[in-house]
This record gives sequence, structure tokens and C-alpha cells, in this order.
Amino acid sequence: MAKQKGKLVYSTQSGDQRKNSDTPAGPAHSLPPAQQNLKVMRDKKGRKGKVVTVISGFSLTHDDLKTLAKTLKTACGSGGTAKNDDDGQIIEVQGDHREKVAEKLQSLGYKVKFAGG
Repeated sequence: MAKQKGKLVYSTQSGDQRKNSDTPAGPAHSLPPAQQNLKVMRDKKGRKGKVVTVISGFSLTHDDLKTLAKTLKTACGSGGTAKNDDDGQIIEVQGDHREKVAEKLQSLGYKVKFAGG
């Protein structure tokens, strides 16, 4: 049986509660790139063996995160997504593009470290 986290997701009276969240995703304003320490890693867990490049450690507004994700996906010529998870904000780029992503982020002024194996 699945564990309950105490979050109401659906109510018969008011419908889907996820669509009614008033809290913005992410901080109210973005930190400058020089103040952010990002981790770039390759991951394939839970993706049926497909490899993705995961970038984490952002402190950006939702719009800035989406814009940066688009820039990185364009630089790599690949698909991907930007997510606001419980673990924080992450960008996933399809494929193993760690070097390209790190180079692009450094050119934008971010501090980048490689994580994982």
C-alpha cells in the first residue's frame, strides 16, 4: 500500500487541488549566476535505461528556470524538462551532455561541479 504524505490531491467538492495552489514554484527572485553552485550529473535510474543529464542546485524563478532549460536544450540539440521537485529545482536534458551543459553554464557565469560517476 502506498504511503500517504498528508497532501490532499483530489476532493469531490472542489476537484483537483494541485491546480489550485497559490504558492509560486521557486523563489520570488533569482540569485545572480555567480552565487549559485550547480551540480551536473548523468542519471538513468527509473528511466528504462535511458540516459539524461541532470542539473540541480538552482535558485531561480519559475520563468527563469524555463528560459535556462530552453537555452541548454538548444545548445545540446536535445529535448528535456525543467522541474520543481521536493528536492529543489532541476533541469533534465535528454542524453549524456555533461560537458556541453557545463561549458554553456560556465559561459553564462554559473559555478559548475560534476557529481556522480
